Amino acid sequence: MKRKFIRKKSLFRERPDYKSIGYARQSSNKQISIDTQIEELKNAGCVVVFHETISSVNKGRPEFETALGILEEGDEIVFTNLDHGFRNKRQCINTLHYLQEKGIHVRTTDGMINTRALGKFAPVVIGLLSGLGEVERQMMIERTQESINHRRETGGNLGGRPKTNNEKEGLVLRLRE
Repeated sequence: MKRKFIRKKSLFRERPDYKSIGYARQSSNKQISIDTQIEELKNAGCVVVFHETISSVNKGRPEFETALGILEEGDEIVFTNLDHGFRNKRQCINTLHYLQEKGIHVRTTDGMINTRALGKFAPVVIGLLSGLGEVERQMMIERTQESINHRRETGGNLGGRPKTNNEKEGLVLRLRE
């Protein structure tokens, strides 16, 4: 006698049992438009995208706090990349620990992080990646400072437009006439 298999749940869900909340941040208006991040997060399935233009060194990020406040167990917060969510390694690990205790997952659209898929290895991977990001930022700051010091010592240009002298200004004014 052959038994018939009866599927209790559909193989394909219309919607996931959790909500994806997006967070987009840019440090200043001079950076590439935040609209690109927002569009990417919407395409990744985020039902709501919180966004703000605020430096990561600022202590308060009201939109980020609001996004964290509406997440419930099983939900996920999505970033375009890990740098947009956290200021430094310590804040990243502390926030991740807090989110894991609440049963909330973290995902990036660049594919680097998905704590739902990583399971118990998530803190290790995120700690490593955020640590590497922090080292990269520190190295960039050091290289910039070395360049500034070198230019000061050698009398080089520190930036901005070079100053003109009175003779060159007079020449330019005569040529314009």
